[in-house]
Amino acid sequence: MNYPKRKQIILQKLSAEGEVDIKQLAAELETSEITIRRDLNQMADDGLLYRTHGGAMKVNPHEVPHEFVNKAAKNVEAKDKICRAAANEIKDGDIIFMDCGSTVYRLCQFIKNKKIKVITNSLPVVFELQHSQVSLNIIGGEFNAERQAVHGKIADEHIARYKATKAFLGVDGISREGLFANSELEADITEAFAKHSAKTYLLCDDTKLGKETYLRFGDFGMVDVLVTNSVSEEIGYLEKAGITVISV
Repeated sequence: MNYPKRKQIILQKLSAEGEVDIKQLAAELETSEITIRRDLNQMADDGLLYRTHGGAMKVNPHEVPHEFVNKAAKNVEAKDKICRAAANEIKDGDIIFMDCGSTVYRLCQFIKNKKIKVITNSLPVVFELQHSQVSLNIIGGEFNAERQAVHGKIADEHIARYKATKAFLGVDGISREGLFANSELEADITEAFAKHSAKTYLLCDDTKLGKETYLRFGDFGMVDVLVTNSVSEEIGYLEKAGITVISV
């Protein structure tokens, strides 16, 4: 069976059931799990579904935008391992900051049953957690459609009113030189989250490590814990800087 036929069947199952499983699809379509995984990744890139660990979910066009879903679906297995480990650090009663990063977004699936408060500038995080045990506090300010998030001076002032036990943040790059972002607005809000949190966790897959982007905005002193899928000796300098590294 070729890809177009498999794609049609997968879409039909998503429409009927809302989600699909790689192992089940491989058995039903009489093909390998590797082939199904490749199919789902391609369909996620095309905005046709939301890739999950072990399968996929139907995209709701009235909730998380396709562009953000596609970004969140990249390197999905690594991101889910990182987020599962990060979720283990969260206890009932915690007050946590969550930014608008695509890796941080994937943390949502692992914390829905926790009795915590989440303060966030991310609309996808709000959509994902709205019908869960989590209590939500939505940051106000200027809406950025591309990032599906709120940024700006008012957002920074909102954050400053609160004190979180933990912050879960992403960056666009991290190297021996420090932390990097693709915009000043994102850098400002990351700094605000870190400043008003008792403990800051950075969630970074290995594509961000050793990467330097547009703006260097912070030093390692902003970060307490790095959760990553990298086991490379290249991140040893972070431990020497006093950062606890959780490798998954």
